[in-house]
Amino acid sequence: MANGSLGRYLNDPTFHGFAGDKQGMLNWKQRYDIIIGTARGLTYLHEQFHVCIIHRDIKSSNILLDDEFQPKIADFGLVRLLPGDQSHVSTKFAGTLGYTAPEYAIHGHLTEKVDVHGFCDVVLEIISGWRSNHMQETEYLLEQAWKFHEAGMHVKLVDETLDVSEYSEEEVKKIIEIALICTQSPPNLRPSVAEIVVMLLSDRSADRRTPSRPNFVSMDTITIANSSMTTGSSASNATNNFTDITGR
Repeated sequence: MANGSLGRYLNDPTFHGFAGDKQGMLNWKQRYDIIIGTARGLTYLHEQFHVCIIHRDIKSSNILLDDEFQPKIADFGLVRLLPGDQSHVSTKFAGTLGYTAPEYAIHGHLTEKVDVHGFCDVVLEIISGWRSNHMQETEYLLEQAWKFHEAGMHVKLVDETLDVSEYSEEEVKKIIEIALICTQSPPNLRPSVAEIVVMLLSDRSADRRTPSRPNFVSMDTITIANSSMTTGSSASNATNNFTDITGR
């Protein structure tokens, strides 16, 4: 793709855009269009193909940008198909920590709602310019997003390189709330990607749900999860810490 990956624009400190200027590298409209385009791409994978395709590794580096900065979901090496007669697939974890749903990382319980959770992480990265697993003042990005949401300070999450005249506080609030809805537990509380597209395009607050913080969103829990998975420990060692996440 002409403009490389979304992750390169958001997460690579050595990359300064093709114009050599990080300031305004991706403006608000470009970011908004990338969010919409990614949701539409996931809708095709989940609902418009003849079988549900679960990507399993939705992250900013797997979203490529064409010459008009339209997003294309890439890297299908980890996909799993979900037959119509099955509600989920049980499998070993494969993907990228920091972009995956807890019920999958810990229990291997795979549904299309795992991609929905990954979409949330990507949206928060697009808005903030930070990596999903980046720590700011001892808090991960998702934890920060919940903190600002609950305090009614959504705009504090917005990338400081953006011109404040490009976006409205109400639009920022809407998109962040939609992203946070995608983290709900149990997974069936998360919207489908088709519903996400409708919510993103609608100006009516009645078309959106009110997010409630899932139990797993805390600094200690995330640290335990990452430590358990990255040190080679069995996922069962962390199960007790996550029983209340999935009800399994």
